[in-house]
Amino acid sequence: MSISLKHLTYSYPGAASPALRDVSLSFAAGEFTLVMGPSGSGKSTLLRCLNGLVPHFYGGTFSGQVNVLGRDPLALGPRGMSDLIGFVFQDPESQFIVDGVEDELAFSMETRAYSRPLMAERIGEVSALLGIEHLWGRRVSTLSGGQRQRVAIAAALALQPEVLVLDEPTSQLDPEAADELLLALVKLNRERGLTLFLSEHRLERVVQYVHRVVYVPGAGEEIVAGGPREVLPQAPLAPPVVRLGRARGWQPVPLTVEEARPLALGMPLPPPDGHRHGAAGQVVLSADGLTFAYGKHAALSGVSLELRQGEILAVQGHNGSGKTTLLKTLVGLLKPQQGQVLLEGRDVGKLALPEVIRRLGYVPQSPGSLLFQETVRQELEFTRSSHELPAQDPQPLLERLGLSQYAETYPRDLSQGERQRVALAAILVAEPRVLLMDEPTLGLDYLQKTALTRLLCELRDEGRAILMATHDVELVAGCADRTVVLAEGRVIDEGRPGEVMLRHESYASQVSRLFGDAERLTVEDVT
Repeated sequence: MSISLKHLTYSYPGAASPALRDVSLSFAAGEFTLVMGPSGSGKSTLLRCLNGLVPHFYGGTFSGQVNVLGRDPLALGPRGMSDLIGFVFQDPESQFIVDGVEDELAFSMETRAYSRPLMAERIGEVSALLGIEHLWGRRVSTLSGGQRQRVAIAAALALQPEVLVLDEPTSQLDPEAADELLLALVKLNRERGLTLFLSEHRLERVVQYVHRVVYVPGAGEEIVAGGPREVLPQAPLAPPVVRLGRARGWQPVPLTVEEARPLALGMPLPPPDGHRHGAAGQVVLSADGLTFAYGKHAALSGVSLELRQGEILAVQGHNGSGKTTLLKTLVGLLKPQQGQVLLEGRDVGKLALPEVIRRLGYVPQSPGSLLFQETVRQELEFTRSSHELPAQDPQPLLERLGLSQYAETYPRDLSQGERQRVALAAILVAEPRVLLMDEPTLGLDYLQKTALTRLLCELRDEGRAILMATHDVELVAGCADRTVVLAEGRVIDEGRPGEVMLRHESYASQVSRLFGDAERLTVEDVT
């Protein structure tokens, strides 16, 4: 049995050009396939064709054939494919039905009239596999983004599908949780023959585990498929060690840090250039002894930190460590049970929310919560008018964020990464002096992440203060001046990124792990 797509062409309703054009691919049952490509290139669309979401849910025009282990998704639709294919979306919140964790895990089994003992057995099995037993009894709405992601994957696995399709499953996971998830998937693939399709931007986490890579370039270009050693050395998007291998002419090009170590021995390194860690100014945002709990679950326990003008501060930590809660408390969306937040010397708890957001811009983890206008241009114009700022042409900012071609597009029609950048634009257009960002690289490919890193450094050099909660160690390596590490709602470490990376390997960039150096954290630092 196999999976095949033959001369597949698909266009979304009203689209000027097809999202996929004349795609023909085949996969053996039991393969682990990575689907990669630029944000908005059609990766998610390709995955949605496998279970009939395209075109049954999204509409549009469809031609060609799809066969998944003997079934036709075009004829059967998502319902007819649901016992064969488990599908986990980019945004796990979009597929939750109920708010209790165990109820969510049981829901799909209940609809198929599974017996209570069988449901209990399956819930226990998938919870152990994904390490979420400690979340039993919790409400989904109180979980972190990464915890929700694992619950969504567990719910899909509870039906024991033959094929599992995952759209950016590690995007909201901390590095350790991402490794645990991928090893669990490898185990299911190797031991049970589960066929896996996985779309991912953080390739450094995945490439060593997959059998096949499908590179979707977008813009009507031909899709490239093959083994990881065939595709990755030539793809424009590549992990840091692959880029380093290309720059140094290493053959074969290494795919992992472990493969790169023998090649890097004795490699001459340039002296540190001192571009990192500029001189920060006065404290503009501070937290003193913040404590917050969701019911009996303590999310923050005595957290204190300072953010200075002209500084980028990264907040790191495992899923559920309190990063998002900290950001929401800093911006005044949550009121701490103890402690105080000062914004430019004034108590945030005593300021009206409109007064806070005039000074402080907040980009949440779910960008859709900020987007409600008909076009991208109108989103930015609305922000200016709601802040009582004079009208301003948004085009320069859109160009700076690589969004100029989407000025007249409905924001919710964009990909996750594109919506993330629109949300950032909608905040930046108000010119806040302090910027808080929750997982800012969610859905961004390497090229977009490089552009974002450059933009954040420019904003810092202009005197902005930036605090970002992130699992993206390569982003921290590229632009952060300081980092704070949270665990179970407490600050357990802080310092310069390279020093923290040496103390916590799970938060180290690939180049930091390769050279064990506190100053050389990126490919650019060593080339």
